[in-house]
Amino acid sequence: MVACFAEHRLPSGLRIVCEVMPRVRSAAVAFFVRTGARNEAPHEHGVSHFLEHMCFKGTPRRSWHEINVRFDELGSIYNAFTGKEHTVYYGWVPAARLEAQLELLADMLRPSLPADDFETERQVILEEIAMSDDDFERHVSNFVHRTLFDSHPLGHEILGEKETIAALPHGALVDYHRRRYGAANITLVAAGRLEPEAVFAAAGRHCGHWERGDGASPADPPVPAPPTGTRKCRLERFKQHTLVLVYPSVPQGHADEETVEALTALLGGPNSRCYWNIVQKGLCTHAGATWIAYRDCGYLMLYADGDPDRCEDMLAALREQAEEVTRAGFREEEVQRVKNRRRTQVALESESPRTRLMQLVDDLECRGYPRTPAARLAAVEAVSQQTLAAYLARFPITGPGLLLSCGPRDWPPDPS
Repeated sequence: MVACFAEHRLPSGLRIVCEVMPRVRSAAVAFFVRTGARNEAPHEHGVSHFLEHMCFKGTPRRSWHEINVRFDELGSIYNAFTGKEHTVYYGWVPAARLEAQLELLADMLRPSLPADDFETERQVILEEIAMSDDDFERHVSNFVHRTLFDSHPLGHEILGEKETIAALPHGALVDYHRRRYGAANITLVAAGRLEPEAVFAAAGRHCGHWERGDGASPADPPVPAPPTGTRKCRLERFKQHTLVLVYPSVPQGHADEETVEALTALLGGPNSRCYWNIVQKGLCTHAGATWIAYRDCGYLMLYADGDPDRCEDMLAALREQAEEVTRAGFREEEVQRVKNRRRTQVALESESPRTRLMQLVDDLECRGYPRTPAARLAAVEAVSQQTLAAYLARFPITGPGLLLSCGPRDWPPDPS
């Protein structure tokens, strides 16, 4: 499928990026706001996610009930989500309803923020935080981020903490919306069967009155150097234990991105080294590798989840796999299997307006420009035994690294 991009910017600073997909019958549109947990001051942790909720609670033109009914009238597949560095609102509809979907989302991004609904939603989010306390994987993720980033904004939870949400004033939410939701800090992205000029005109009609905004936020300090040694998080009420080995890697959008993605697939996932050599040998329930990356930092992590009594075995097995792939590399047929799966994934993604929408958001966030499916496929094709070996030479995974231990066992024991 041939991709065709078109771009425009309104006088207010709102950037609009469209991808024409002439062979599909639907279209998706999103407002990508460059704000998230990373842009929050300590006293307002969780405000980005809180504001996402409030954008569904009503506008000067629509009640919360009318917003929800309108999505159904449009036949929309829709959602919103908040991350460390962005907040995204999107809808996917038949092509003829694209402007109507754009108008609804644009209206939502200028919410009423009523005080009564603010207090109701505060309780919803506090309940969400309480429920997350039963999610072992969330505890592990939060522990990883707290350890890597300490007091840096990337280290705190997207939901916020119970204390910050409970104390957050209504005025702080209103002020955050004013500061962070200015037109110049938002990009409108659309993909599917569409006419770019029609999208540009619709954006002018429905967003042209938005104030530019100053985008002010707390100063973003440099990301701290990762610690070394061992850190433990004792969670006695859970029955499983997770070990994570952390190593520096490349940031999001780096030229080695596909090589890192291939490496994580080769180490973890179906028919991977960790699956056959660790999980299938009964050493643990899950093992593999994952990559977390932001605009200015990235980390590759080897992990194993299993019985707390088998921590020694799990750690030894992870280190053994890291040593083996560093010493001997990967077989050509292994690399090709991973690339084949990725080729299929790229092909399928290129046929879905909603998926392309999310890819465009990622590209615009970390690169500043959109990539065609062909460009994505070319990056996949460039992965090889040689690029994997070169990456491991620059970013070794055989040293001590940072060992994180999370679960009910007090392991490893402290030095006597």
